[in-house]
Amino acid sequence: MTLRIKHMAATALALSLTIGLGGCATGGGAMSNSSLSSVNQPVVQSSNYTLDLASNSSGLPVQEQARLADWFATLDLGFGDRISIDDATASAAVREDVAGVASRFSLLLEEGAPITVGYLDPGNVRVVVSRSTAHVPGCPNWGARANGNLGNNTSPGFGCAVNGNYAAMIADPQHLLEGARGNGQTTVMTSTKAIETYREAPATGSEGLAASSTQSGS
Repeated sequence: MTLRIKHMAATALALSLTIGLGGCATGGGAMSNSSLSSVNQPVVQSSNYTLDLASNSSGLPVQEQARLADWFATLDLGFGDRISIDDATASAAVREDVAGVASRFSLLLEEGAPITVGYLDPGNVRVVVSRSTAHVPGCPNWGARANGNLGNNTSPGFGCAVNGNYAAMIADPQHLLEGARGNGQTTVMTSTKAIETYREAPATGSEGLAASSTQSGS
């Protein structure tokens, strides 16, 4: 079985482009944006990488699990990457084996898989790694002249620093589009557990003092 890595064409997804700001260039490159909303917004690009593996009724053979682990290591798999399985049989054994390999990289499997290019041979499963990146196009922008802003507009580079830092530092760029999903646990609930454990613990000496001999041995 040959290794197949397919890099789908990156699709740019603009973030928060509903502010409806004008983009006409005036006065030496200054934008006609008189509000404090930035026209320089992060753009998220997604790519899918695929690997086809042979499977059987027991799941993935040991050699295929080893190939999958090597592939994950080659991709430098990490937080923010999404792993899914394209398996027509929806085998629980295959999913368990793939999840076991993914757990070595501290990642969980996603439900469902994106549509990928190429035919999947019978008896094979396709593991898909979806990876996103974020950047702010056109930044930095120093096109405005110091004396050319007669309309009291914001600089064309306004927002580049803040939004550029967001795009560079965010661990999962998809959170810029859809936010992070909660698991029902809050900081208050987590801290309350520690407080309750402290309060419900028996007080020191509540069960009496341990008996000890006062006679010294010779």
